[in-house]
Amino acid sequence: EVQFVESGGGMVQPGGSLRLSCAVSGLSFGVYEMSWVRQAPGKGPEWVSGINPTGSHAYYKDGMKGRFTISRDNAQNTVYLQMNSLKPEDTAAYYCAAATTAGARTKESDYDYWGQGTQVTVFS
Repeated sequence: EVQFVESGGGMVQPGGSLRLSCAVSGLSFGVYEMSWVRQAPGKGPEWVSGINPTGSHAYYKDGMKGRFTISRDNAQNTVYLQMNSLKPEDTAAYYCAAATTAGARTKESDYDYWGQGTQVTVFS
């Protein structure tokens, strides 16, 4: 059984930081491109960042590089998203997702696997 366990979400003030984790089991983690996708209330899903299977290349939506950093630990089957300088507009449910090919996809159906999400709320 494939399981994605996301954690690290919470409530933070603007300018604060959070580190999201997504621990994966039940699949060959090291062959998958991993991504983070977020969905704010009342809005469509938005691709945030992706990282290739070896962790040697990371990709970001325009405007997020510099504030967000994606990384992975293939020995721990875990992908991370370090989020700094958070803004109210970063408020969303954040999902990690796996695909066998690279791409800035937004829909759950475009991925092989999709996590349950973790909520991030940035409030004044």
